[in-house]
Amino acid sequence: MTSPDGVRLPRRQPASALVREATLADVDQLTEVHTLARTAYYTAAGGLDPADPSLSSPEAYAERRAAWANAVTSPERFTVAAVLDSRVVGCATMGPAASGHVDPAHVGQLYQIHVLPDCWGRGIGGLLHDAFIAYLQRTGRSGGVLESWERNIRAQRFYAARGWQADGHSRPGPGDTRYRYFQLTL
Repeated sequence: MTSPDGVRLPRRQPASALVREATLADVDQLTEVHTLARTAYYTAAGGLDPADPSLSSPEAYAERRAAWANAVTSPERFTVAAVLDSRVVGCATMGPAASGHVDPAHVGQLYQIHVLPDCWGRGIGGLLHDAFIAYLQRTGRSGGVLESWERNIRAQRFYAARGWQADGHSRPGPGDTRYRYFQLTL
């Protein structure tokens, strides 16, 4: 965005969100953030219809909720919530690399990172990414891996700006697409 005199303006003021370890009490909000963010990026890129059962069915929602409860209680995962004005507006979960093409002893995986669409562009994703970098440093890992849906160009720009690079690996995704893997070296 630019002002009338041509000066580039920031999209929004950075959020003063607090990033903290997530708890079981956060699971419903984590699930809601995941659901809304996922629906926004899958439908915006033309990959899925908002009514697609994987996005909107009660069963899919229950599966996401169970996955977040598992992530919060798993001894192998570390899950964080970004809280703004006492509302969870973002979340991330991380742990040892589960991708078979990297060594989990040396590489951590950013399994998921989600921000409420109405909070995009406010620095919350950056705060969650910083939590992942801190996790890598705390666990003595020298790098990270993640996967991104190939049509989620917004996410790929976000990661590229932080030094992530496509590593040539992928797996099947929704709608005849792929999830692409990206790596980061500290």
